[in-house]
Amino acid sequence: MKDIMGMMKAASEMKGKMEAMQAELAELVVEGRSGGGMVVVSLTGKGDMKGVKIDTSMFKEDDVEVLEDLIIAAHADAKTKSEAAMQERMKEVTAGLPIPPGMNLPF
Repeated sequence: MKDIMGMMKAASEMKGKMEAMQAELAELVVEGRSGGGMVVVSLTGKGDMKGVKIDTSMFKEDDVEVLEDLIIAAHADAKTKSEAAMQERMKEVTAGLPIPPGMNLPF
């Protein structure tokens, strides 16, 4: 019975830490860059796009397709960084808890 109470306490603590982590991730802003920094996309830790910065040298008619590709690449870079930050924070929150491998949190 003591183990169950300990598990319940650990689960309650983890819930509080996860809520704090989610609030922190909502405030986190990561930047993805492409084209040597000519295109920059900003995302929150939850993946919401906050901004796009484009170097003015990219505003040429014949470079539209290149610009579109660079925006997509910068977004992908920012998303990768955002996901890495989330995974790192999850490791901190779940440290020491016996969570089965492959179980993704938050649910």
